[in-house]
Amino acid sequence: MKDKDSKPFFHIRKNSRYGFIDKTGKIVIKPEFDYVGPFSEGLAVVWIGDKEGYLDKKGKVVIEPIFDEAGNFSDGFAAVWYLGKWGYVDRKGKYLLAPVFDYAVDFSEGLAAVESDGKSGFVDKKGKLVIPQKFAEAGDFSEGLAKVMVGKKWGFIDKKGKIVIQEKFDDAGDFSEELARVNIGGELHKGKGIVIGGKWGYINMNGDLIVNPRFDESGEFSEGLAPVKSTGKWGYIDKQGRMAIRPQFSGVKTFSEGLAPVSKGNRWGYIDQSEKMVISLQFDKAEPFSQGLAEVWIGNKYGYIDKTGKYIWKPTE
Repeated sequence: MKDKDSKPFFHIRKNSRYGFIDKTGKIVIKPEFDYVGPFSEGLAVVWIGDKEGYLDKKGKVVIEPIFDEAGNFSDGFAAVWYLGKWGYVDRKGKYLLAPVFDYAVDFSEGLAAVESDGKSGFVDKKGKLVIPQKFAEAGDFSEGLAKVMVGKKWGFIDKKGKIVIQEKFDDAGDFSEELARVNIGGELHKGKGIVIGGKWGYINMNGDLIVNPRFDESGEFSEGLAPVKSTGKWGYIDKQGRMAIRPQFSGVKTFSEGLAPVSKGNRWGYIDQSEKMVISLQFDKAEPFSQGLAEVWIGNKYGYIDKTGKYIWKPTE
């Protein structure tokens, strides 16, 4: 997995134990842990038994595993769950905010959404509640805006908490490349906790519909294209809503580093933006490329390939 801040480390599993390799496939942290997450800002979540803490790039546990759940570091802090409540710790394991929230998410663009008694607001990196907890739900800030639910509809606020795109959508995604996906006509499935039905389109940062809602499902824009589902198949559109890659896949993920994972039937491979299959359909699961490598699965084993499809780390379990 990726760590944008320095030399990337990628987690591996060998003999049911977890460690890390570098970009060349060399083991840099021996697989001896119960589980690890990706490195973020130089630290990675590590499981020891049923508790979570943090590991540095030397393989040393630097924040003791006392948490029931731990998030990735972002903006210098990480969300942690302890004794049924969420709070935030800094890179030394010191609390910015003690666990008092019913739910909390990672910091993004200097703010983090926190929930208490069914209402969400935002805290800053000083631990101050700067946007009151008045929203039914709230997402991450992305490109200066965050999605929020008011009543049963979604809109967007700025960093002062002001609603800048009125709440009129039945579901919404985060802004990416100045566009956000929105749903009109869908209904919340209480059992699954997701919105089903309706149609998906895209708005700009003024709230104007740029791509009319006509897709059954959709994803975020990345490298100029967004995945969309129409008539049971997935393809990709450009920012004008034109079909750039025709719907033909049973599954897709976003473009990253020029390639995107796609599936037909139960097999995954990778295409480029010209629709060429550059790595053949051969994997049971496949993730987007990150810093030159992609995580791929064969059965219960996973490894990493480069952009030629060559294994840097053959699938292990």
